[in-house]
Amino acid sequence: MTEHDNGGLPKRVVVTGGSSGIGFAVAKYFLESGTSVGIIGRDPARLEAAAEELGRSAHGRIEAACADVRDEQRIGMVIDELAGSMGGIDTLVAAAGTEGEMGAACEDVTAASFRDVLDINVVGTFLAVRHALPHLKRADAGNVVIVGSDSGFVAVPGMLAYNASKGALVQLTRALAVELFDVHGIRVNSVCPSIVDTPMARRGLGVDSFTDAAYPVQEAADIAWSVGYLSSHRSRAINGVNLLSDFGYTGRSSFPA
Repeated sequence: MTEHDNGGLPKRVVVTGGSSGIGFAVAKYFLESGTSVGIIGRDPARLEAAAEELGRSAHGRIEAACADVRDEQRIGMVIDELAGSMGGIDTLVAAAGTEGEMGAACEDVTAASFRDVLDINVVGTFLAVRHALPHLKRADAGNVVIVGSDSGFVAVPGMLAYNASKGALVQLTRALAVELFDVHGIRVNSVCPSIVDTPMARRGLGVDSFTDAAYPVQEAADIAWSVGYLSSHRSRAINGVNLLSDFGYTGRSSFPA
């Protein structure tokens, strides 16, 4: 059990996809706030480098474990290991994700690629939540924050699998929130950003920089702040929310006037 202080932030956080992009920024945010953080990543070299970098500036404790979120046995094992070393888990941040075949038309998207995106973005999120649940149930105020996307609400050509997966996360967030809160007091929310300057976004959009982008671009640290708020005890009434972080673009009318 833990008491909520330090701005209401949780004491022990596990982040999937914590070795890069938004997941890395989330881990850094919590560590700088004095939280103990366990990061999970599937690339051993990148994970080791991330843990080393995070450890240099941390006020909290950093742990790292290698696992692919698609591997149920492995993800369950490392979550249990991290919970054991940290003394429990108060918050799970599901940030692991992939973009799939960006720019491909429907008839050019392969079934294997489509399944891979769903397996990582949707099934991988479910597996992480499922295996973190026994530990979250023992926390004073366990909660889950899922990293979604505005692509769960709007669509553009060439992002078929990614759009489908992020749409699924919107409803998964709601379904988990309804199921877990009344019985266990576990809150589940998601942050759904538009373009964030991450290695995955640059790779997917085929750019080296967003400096001259014709649209507003967020930093990963912006999303980390939102994740921090949703995981804080100060947001204790916020549950089942898919928080759009998109400069208001989804609220704009498409009427040509």
